[in-house]
Formats: sequence, C-alpha cells, structure tokens
Amino acid sequence: MIDLKYVQNHFEEAARRLRSKGVPEETLAELARRFEALKEANRAFESARAEQKRLSQEYGAYRREGKDAGELKERLDRLKGEVSTLQEAAREAQERLQELALGIPNLPDPDVPQGEGEEDNVEIRRVGEPPRFDFTPREHWELAEINGWIDFERGVKLAKSRFSVLHDTGARLHRALINYFLDKNRAKGFVEYDIPYLNNSRMLLGTGQLPKFEEDLFKVCDEDLWLIPTAEVPLTNLYNDEILSAEELPVLMTAYSPCFRREAGSAGRDTRGMIRQHQFTKVEMVAIAHPDKSDEVFEMMVENASEILSELGLPHRLVELCTGDLGFSAARTVDLEVWLPGQNRYREISSVSNTRDFQARRAKIRFKEGKSNRLVHTLNGSALAVGRTLVAIMENYQRADGSVAIPEALKPYMPELSL
Repeated sequence: MIDLKYVQNHFEEAARRLRSKGVPEETLAELARRFEALKEANRAFESARAEQKRLSQEYGAYRREGKDAGELKERLDRLKGEVSTLQEAAREAQERLQELALGIPNLPDPDVPQGEGEEDNVEIRRVGEPPRFDFTPREHWELAEINGWIDFERGVKLAKSRFSVLHDTGARLHRALINYFLDKNRAKGFVEYDIPYLNNSRMLLGTGQLPKFEEDLFKVCDEDLWLIPTAEVPLTNLYNDEILSAEELPVLMTAYSPCFRREAGSAGRDTRGMIRQHQFTKVEMVAIAHPDKSDEVFEMMVENASEILSELGLPHRLVELCTGDLGFSAARTVDLEVWLPGQNRYREISSVSNTRDFQARRAKIRFKEGKSNRLVHTLNGSALAVGRTLVAIMENYQRADGSVAIPEALKPYMPELSL
C-alpha cells in the first residue's frame, strides 16, 4: 500500500506520479477529500479529548478543595460520550482512507521513463542474434501438431478454451525446464520452496492482487481460498506479519507453481497457442531485501533471468517499462522479451519488479534495525515462464521438416533424447 503519510505531506508530487501510472483525477480528488475528512475528524477528537483532560484536572482540584463539583461532573459525563463518538468517527475516517488506498497503485520510481503504454517502454539492450532460416519459420502451434507435443483440443475438452495438454516429449521438456530453472536459481542463492497453490484473502491482499484484481482470480466456492496467480503470493507472504533481523536479509526464495488467471481483460488476444492461458507454469524468484540493497538485488534478478535465456540460446531483449505500463504493485520493472521467429517479434517471458515497501506495508513485513522496526523491500520476477520458454525453444530450434532440436543446456535433464 502507498505510504499515506508521505502522500499526505507531498500530495502534489505524489499525485503527479500516480497520474503517470493512470490513476484518474476523480480518484485523486477523492483521496484528497478523505485526507481532509480524517484531518478534521482527528482535530475534533483531539480537541474534545484535550477539553476532557482539562475538565478532569479541574474536577480533581474541586474535589480536593471540597468545592461543589456536581455541574462539572455532568459536563464531564456528557463530554465522555462526545469523545467516544468523535473517536469512532476518526476511526471510521481512517478506515475509509485505508479502503481507498488499497486500490491505489504503487508510486513509480522517479527515474522510471514517462509513458502511457508499452509503445513508450525503453529498450535497454539486446542479447543474442535471432536465428536465420532458409525456410519460412512456423509458429509453435503448427510445430506442436507436427511433433505431437501439445494437444489444444483435448485441453478444451477437459476444461475450456485457453487450457492445453502437454504430451510425451512436450511434457518431458516442460519438466526439464522446471528443474533447470530451479537449479539455476539455487546456484544464485535462492532457496527452493514447495508452496500451497491455494491462498487465503489476506495473502492476496498482502501482495496487491486483492481487492483490485478480484475479477482476474479464480475463487474456491464457499471458501476463503483462491488459486494463486503466481508463486509471488505465497513466497512473499511466508513472512506476512513477521519481523526479521537485518542479518537475515536478503531472503531469496524460488518455487515452481502452476498459475491461474481468468485473463479477464484479454478477450481476443493470443487466443491460439500457449502464450496466454488460464493455467500456466512459472518458476518464480522472490526477494525480501534491506531497503538500501534492493536495487542491487533487482539487478541480480534481472541478470539471472537473462543468463538463463542466454544459456538456452534464446535471443532476447531487456526493456524498462514506462510509468503507464507498470504493474499495480511495481515501482520499477524490467521485462525480458524472447524472440519468436514464427511471430517475427519479441514477446515477454519474464518480468522482474521492485515493489519497494508497497507490499511490505500491506503484508506487515518488517526488519529490526537497532531499536526500531522498518519495512523491508520486496522483489519478484519469473525465471522463467515455463510454457513461453517451451514455445520459444520450439520456434527458435525448429528445423525445415518441423522437428525441434533440444538446447544443449537441457540435454543433461533429458539424457534419453538425442535430437
């Protein structure tokens, strides 16, 4: 959640940064009104409480001096009820402000490129050269049919559209990628976890999926449980409402998980193939870092994802997202986009974000520094999206006859194949 004290004390500057992230004027105006309402409610409460304290002292003096304090006692009794009412009004004003704040995105870092959408993102660099073919490269769904790796029709039969079934070598390659990604992350110091794929509302509130993106989630009927949209949710919330020591930081975590999303806002986009599915698989990196070190951890996570793509021989580029394309919780994001010859374009395969203390404030994740507690910084990123990596391998390693070679880095994980 945004730092309300900072926003209140620097409202115009904060409003400008929030506008750049697409927050509408009416929301900012309502935020200002609720700040003012809370200020007035607190002022009325504090004034009444100060008067109550003054009269209590006067009443005590009357009693000690043997004076008639009957009228003063009546005023104190009336004021006690007023103070209680005003205190409740201040509490309700605070709750209304907090409720609105839960739906307001994180402030973008000041040096994030300004822009309205993905066309304003800034390319940082390209890694690797796209392959050149002496034939017209096929898209992954064509290759899937030729090789029998992905069965889209049976995925629809078992569930509905945007589900698929991986078969034989496709399924084994998928599993090999998961193991490879986890091993690469562990080599960088990330500790592996196996986490629940269902989390409660408090956890999704902590990382920012609720309440803003409820329509994009799958909820278990009659239970306070949701299918996770990413392993970022359970990994980050392992430390929900906990206080770490400064010596424990950074905490580096990784996990494989299926991810479930309704893709409510993507009607008509990527309806063919595996690019945009309701169920997909990722190996996630999550870090809980000291605020002074989170930029350093961020760069390490970006480079780790890039190194994995390079070892797989997959051409890719790194892109700094502009303010208008940043995710809800992110203060800064670098996307890694892999080259897909069949589409003749780069497509996102990983997104690494620093949320600063935005998630930590919601999830109450702190660390002890000296005698005080401070909010940590949380970071997350894919290393990598498994299905999209499978797609990228199919398209970049395809042969003229439609067969697909296996990258050298994966052969130790698939020793039975000599493709």
